[in-house]
Amino acid sequence: MNDAAPLVLTLVAQRDATVLDTARIARVRAAVAGGMPDLLSPGEAADIPLARAPEPAALAAALDDAAIDAFVLPAAGRRKQVLIADMDSTIVTGETLDELAAFAGLGEQIAAITKRSMNGELDFSEALRARVAMLKGLDLAALERTWEGVRFMPGARELVATMRAHGATTALVSGGFTFFTGRVAQALGFSVHRANILLDDGRALTGAVAEPILDRDAKLAALRELAAARGIGLEATLAVGDGANDLAMLGAAGLGIAYHAKPIVASSARWRVEHGDLRALLFVQGYRAAEFAVP
Repeated sequence: MNDAAPLVLTLVAQRDATVLDTARIARVRAAVAGGMPDLLSPGEAADIPLARAPEPAALAAALDDAAIDAFVLPAAGRRKQVLIADMDSTIVTGETLDELAAFAGLGEQIAAITKRSMNGELDFSEALRARVAMLKGLDLAALERTWEGVRFMPGARELVATMRAHGATTALVSGGFTFFTGRVAQALGFSVHRANILLDDGRALTGAVAEPILDRDAKLAALRELAAARGIGLEATLAVGDGANDLAMLGAAGLGIAYHAKPIVASSARWRVEHGDLRALLFVQGYRAAEFAVP
């Protein structure tokens, strides 16, 4: 990359797509008056150095509605020292509370509340208390069965392993539950995990969650705390999430990325991943696929 260029445009497509070919990269480069492209992963990701921010209309026209995510960032300070990630529908593919509720025969009912909460239509804490109350009496074995069905988002392993390999603090901070965040953190190698605590009587859920509830303000506080512990400013942090309770941390982080997010989040976030997977968070920091750590 041209070290003199103050900005960089990163283009990221799905790994198995064919939309980010050399011809399209050339068209985008011409449209934004960019420098020599640098392939981070052939067919998947490329950097184009920029002397100035591109005209949004010109960039959009060059992309021509292709399934490509585009990020414009300062060329300096791209690699972040703290990663703070939401869990449900971000690091894992589903909503663990909704999946747990299915064992109580309440999957659709609770999922409807979750959807409204994640889109900012309901107070997060009140919605969480209401959903947990509906699970009173559910056998604890349902937690283990739910965990057996948890699947990680594509790119999650590479994201955490690569950032840790380069010295970053990696934190999983969720409005979900420690039963799941602890297992996800162990499986993927997160340095820290925080979430809400489901209360039980040793046999079944009591229908209550420990207070205080980890909400959007607690996520923001965690971001600030982790940055302070590293002795860095928020500009050196990366946050990723998909729901309304992630908005505060996404807005405060140096690089706050809405990941296949709910409409209210996608419309508010400065940067969005709409097509690629979590590997996009590495490409946007300037990592090449050849640098990714293999967990």
